[in-house]
Amino acid sequence: MDGDDLREVLSAWFGEQVGSDRVRVDGLAAVDVGHSAEMLSLSLVTDRAGGEDREDVVVKVQPSSPGLLEPYDLGRQFRILRALEPTAVRAPRGRWLEPTGTVLGRPFYVMERLPGAVYEREVPEELDRPGRIPRMCEDLVDQLAEIHLVDLDATGLADLGDGADYVDRQLLHWAGEVERVGQGPLPALERLLVELHRQRPPRSSQASPPSPASRVTLVHGDAKPGNFAFGADDSVTGVFDWEMAELGDPLADIGYLELMWGYPVGITSRPTAPSIDEMVARYERRTGIVVEHRPWYRAFQAYKTAAILLVGSMLFDAGHSDDLRYFEMGLGVDMTTRAGLRDLGVDERLDAGPVLPRPERIAQAKARASGGNAR
Repeated sequence: MDGDDLREVLSAWFGEQVGSDRVRVDGLAAVDVGHSAEMLSLSLVTDRAGGEDREDVVVKVQPSSPGLLEPYDLGRQFRILRALEPTAVRAPRGRWLEPTGTVLGRPFYVMERLPGAVYEREVPEELDRPGRIPRMCEDLVDQLAEIHLVDLDATGLADLGDGADYVDRQLLHWAGEVERVGQGPLPALERLLVELHRQRPPRSSQASPPSPASRVTLVHGDAKPGNFAFGADDSVTGVFDWEMAELGDPLADIGYLELMWGYPVGITSRPTAPSIDEMVARYERRTGIVVEHRPWYRAFQAYKTAAILLVGSMLFDAGHSDDLRYFEMGLGVDMTTRAGLRDLGVDERLDAGPVLPRPERIAQAKARASGGNAR
C-alpha cells in the first residue's frame, strides 16, 4: 500500500490500541538498517483536551518468507522486550503486538524509538577525541553483562525453554541451514563443523559439581557493536535486534563479540578502542562468569555467521531478493569460515565451494538497481 493508505491503516489501528479516534501518524519513514526485518519509524500523535500526546515508535514487520533467519519468531522478541522493561538492560520498550497479519499483511510489533546513534560501519572523526570510544566500548560490555545478569525467574523468562542444550541446538540448526541452501560440497564449512564437534570443550565448569545448566542466561544472539546505540554522553541508549535472543550459554555472546571486535568497521576498529582482552576482563568482573574456551566459542560463532551469510547469498542467487547486500554476504563466507578454522588450529586451505551467487544473477540485480536491463 502507498504512504497515505499505510498512514490511514496504522492510524486506525493505533486508535484502537489507545482507545481514541483522534489519533494520527506523523513522520512515517522506512528505516534502512539491518537485513532480517522491515521497520517503519513514526510519531504517534493523539489529540487530547488542551494539547497533543506524541510518542515516537518503531514498527517492526515480520519479513517475508523465505528469509534470512528462519523460523522468525516475532512474538518471542516482543515478549523478551516486555520482560526486560524493569531490568537494567536498555532495550526499547515493547508497546503492542499484532500477531495476525490482518492489518499490514504480516505480523508486526511496535516498540518505543530510543535516542542515540548507531555506528554500524562509518565512525565520525569526533568520536576519536580522547576517552570517547573507550567509554562507549565499556558501556557496551556493561550492557551485555546486564543481559546475562537478568533474573530469569523474576522476569518470567525462565520458561522460554531449556537453555542447557543451547549449543547443541545451535549447531544442529545452522548445520541444517547450510544443508538446506547449499548448492554443492562446501569443504571448508563442513570441516569447521567437524572440528567444532571434535574439539568441543567439556560442559560448564562454573559450578561445583559441574552442571550443563549452571551457566544458562538470557543470550542476545547478535551482540555486535552495530546493535547498540550511543548517546551524546557516549553511554548506550539502546540495545536492538533481539531476533536470535533466547536462553543459553552466555559465552556464545562473548564469542560473537570477539569475532565482531576484529572486523575493520565500527567503533571497535578505531585506534583508541580498548582491546578485546580488556573488555573480556571487564565482563568477568561485572558478571562473575569466567570466560573460558575462547577460541572454540569464536569458531562456533564463525560457523553460525558463515551459515547466515551463505543463506543470504543463496537467497540472492535464487532470486528472492535483488538487495546487493545479500550478494555481498557471499563474499564474507570464506573469510569467516577460515577465521573459525584458524581458531581451531586448522591452517589447511580448504575450498569454500559454491558460496557466491551466479554471475548472471549478480548482473541482473545490478542492472535492475541501475534501472537498466540485464544482458
